[in-house]
Amino acid sequence: MSDQNGTALRVALAYHRAWTGGRFDEAMTYVADDVVCDAPAGRIDGAAAYREFMGPFAGMLISAELLAGYGDEEHAVVVYDTVTTLVAGGPAAEWVTVRDGRIAYSRFIFDRLPFEQARSAARSAHSDVHSAHPSTGGQ
Repeated sequence: MSDQNGTALRVALAYHRAWTGGRFDEAMTYVADDVVCDAPAGRIDGAAAYREFMGPFAGMLISAELLAGYGDEEHAVVVYDTVTTLVAGGPAAEWVTVRDGRIAYSRFIFDRLPFEQARSAARSAHSDVHSAHPSTGGQ
């Protein structure tokens, strides 16, 4: 991966700028209909499933900092850190294969644990609030 102006890098960066800039529908125009994504949660097949996977995360994004981007004509890697409504720091990396100007494959790498811990803490706090209020009947 030596050509820093390669097609794959341009597509990966355009996709990244779109979804981190609050333009998720635009970001999806860079994703192939038959995209395959391997993520910590498992394999995701097709653009509809990919949208379902990424949409909620994009919706809770507050900001993102691009740390690095490298690529050539076919492959690119983008490394970034995110701030979301759940987690103050969520580093991630994506290694993508681009065919016909669209992302055909993505290997998405991030640590799920901080997100799971934040969700668990939120559920616990919600449960504690309801059990502490007599008007909810503890339910």
